[in-house]
Amino acid sequence: MSEHSTGPIKGLPENAYKELKPGEKYSPIMSPQKTYPEISAYSVIWGLVMAVLFSAAAAYLGLKIGQVFEAAIPIAIIAVGVSTLTKRKNALGENVIIQSIGQNSGLIVAGAIFTIPALYILNLDAHFFQIFLASMFGGILGILFLIPFRKYFVSEMHGKFPFPEATATTEVLVAGEKGGRQAIVLV
Repeated sequence: MSEHSTGPIKGLPENAYKELKPGEKYSPIMSPQKTYPEISAYSVIWGLVMAVLFSAAAAYLGLKIGQVFEAAIPIAIIAVGVSTLTKRKNALGENVIIQSIGQNSGLIVAGAIFTIPALYILNLDAHFFQIFLASMFGGILGILFLIPFRKYFVSEMHGKFPFPEATATTEVLVAGEKGGRQAIVLV
C-alpha cells in the first residue's frame, strides 16, 4: 500500500505541476492499490443533478449572450460542500465523479444550442428526436476520441501543458478532501 492509503491526504505531490524527469514516478493521491468509493448512487445522482442545473444555466446563457461557461470549478466546490455537509469520508473519488458528470453539461449543451438556431435560420425541418440524437452521438463521439488520447495527455504529457482549469479543479477537490482549514478557501 502507498502512503496515501492510510491517514489523511496531505495534498498533491510536488511533481504534480511539473514535467517528470526521466525515471521519475508520479504517485497519485488515490493509490491504485486501494479501493475508494467512486461510482455510487450518491455520486451519480448528484452528478446528474449538477448536470441538469448547469445545463439549464449554460443553455440560457448560450442562447441569451452567445457564450457558455465551464462549470467544472463551481461543481467541484458544490460537490465538496455537499460531501462535507453529509459528513462523507474519503469522498474524493465520488466528488471527482460528480464533477465529471456535471461539467459535461456545458459541453453537450453548447453543441446543441449553437446548432439549433442555425437549423431554424436555414429553414430546415428538425425535430426534437433528431436534435437529441445529434447531441447524444456528439457526446459519444467525444468520449470515443477521449479514450485513446487519455493515456497520452495524462501520462506522457504530464507537466508539459498547464491545463489551468483542470489544475484549479483538482486543487478544489483536494482542499475539500484535506478538510479543516485547507477548505476555508472554498468559502
